[in-house]
Amino acid sequence: METGKRQVDVLIVGAGISGIGMAAHMQMNAPGHSFAIVEQRENLGGTWDLFRYPGIRSDSDMHTLGFSFEPWTHEKSIADGPSILEYLNRIVDERGIRPHIRFGERVVSANFRKAEAYWDVELLASDGASRTIKAGFLFLGSGYYDYDRPHDAGFDVSRFSGEVLHPQFWPEHLDYDDRKIVVIGSGATAVTIVPAMADAAKHVTMLQRTPTWMVTRPARDKFANTLRKFLPERAAYAITRWKNIRMQDFTFKLARNKPEKAKKALQRGLDQHLGEGKYDKADFTPPYNPWEQRLCLVPDADFFDAINKGKASIKTGHIAAFEPDGVRLQSGELIEADIIVTATGLNMASAGKIDICVDGEKIDFAERFYYMSCMFSNVPNLAGVFGYLNASWTLRSDLVSEYVCRILNGMKSAGSTIAIPQLSAEQEAQIEEEDIFDFSSGYIQRAKHIMPRSSVSYPWRLSQEYVRDRKIMRTAKLDDGNLLLTTPAQLEPVVQQLATAPDLEPAE
Repeated sequence: METGKRQVDVLIVGAGISGIGMAAHMQMNAPGHSFAIVEQRENLGGTWDLFRYPGIRSDSDMHTLGFSFEPWTHEKSIADGPSILEYLNRIVDERGIRPHIRFGERVVSANFRKAEAYWDVELLASDGASRTIKAGFLFLGSGYYDYDRPHDAGFDVSRFSGEVLHPQFWPEHLDYDDRKIVVIGSGATAVTIVPAMADAAKHVTMLQRTPTWMVTRPARDKFANTLRKFLPERAAYAITRWKNIRMQDFTFKLARNKPEKAKKALQRGLDQHLGEGKYDKADFTPPYNPWEQRLCLVPDADFFDAINKGKASIKTGHIAAFEPDGVRLQSGELIEADIIVTATGLNMASAGKIDICVDGEKIDFAERFYYMSCMFSNVPNLAGVFGYLNASWTLRSDLVSEYVCRILNGMKSAGSTIAIPQLSAEQEAQIEEEDIFDFSSGYIQRAKHIMPRSSVSYPWRLSQEYVRDRKIMRTAKLDDGNLLLTTPAQLEPVVQQLATAPDLEPAE
């Protein structure tokens, strides 16, 4: 892009996996474009800097959660939070990305001016100062967590005399030695916290309303570690990554197509680690099929080991009330506690909670269709990352970054300053929609009303099939009849044609 009035060609929102990945891909694949990253926190890492609870770790292997361009070299493929932060910091420093990051600044609003072909982006610093930056293209790498507000399950804990914590806001120095702990929840966070706290605590009880399907795997990938002894690092990483991608795809499709077979396999794993007939199967048998929610990973069976040692236990039931000494269940049982951890889930946020407008008219993303899994119908010069629900986040992040770099280069070659996926009202009426969020997880169901729409077919969709996405997004032509690369003067007739789009609301 010619800079003109723009201060930067691409403004990247967020210095987590998506933002860092986009910066690295731009250096490799679109070096003729300038970029800057704004990060509202004081450190990079996104999720991996936000969450500080005991045992914080990846819930998928680092050969797929790691970047395609940067091998994961640690012995453990199920990695702890500090190791992942070290990996991200090393990439940022070795590639010279850190000078491009502005920490402690939050994007409040962004307004695209079609006549000038740039975004006016309003930033608010942690000290209260505000400024505006002009950017040609806006890349949302802000993830889908609401960093400020976790899910509130509506518990009245006023009578409880101990401490109540949420994993999203874990205190830096928490003394829980020889204390009784109740962790409310049954998802990945709860299953991580319970064994991490069990050794020091007097006892940890995981209190769940509904069980979760759990699967074990070694934290160390024997296949990857063996390959590294005989092959160059990058070759060993690439082979392991592709093997794990294929395995993820196979197990997901097996679970969806043959749920009873998947249930039996998961139950055999429970029998192996807990002992057949030695545990209550009701505590580990959800009322839904495997992969209707994400499987809960138990690396090295640590959660089951804590139960076998008597350091942890599971209770399934509904909460009646919180009392001074613990949690009273509807069954009448009191679970004593000194500390209660409400691992009850997260809230999702759309577009990083940024007020996004085009020429002053507010964009409602719930009325927009995804385009090529990363852009949005009739919204110019904007892309974002929403990771896979059935695979590692970074798989999508890498694909999206590569594709956006192709767009940037295409715009430069064509002398264009605007890239807009065009969708007329007539075309929209003919689209067959797909429920891409057909997962029963609470955090997904609570947020469906704010999520963009998706078609059953490309290009107007957010797919959950990485292998297919990889082929399409790397080979699809930019000039597919939907993506318009243009200039402000050429765009005006198109704007007139699309003016009937029903989803533009005046900004307040």
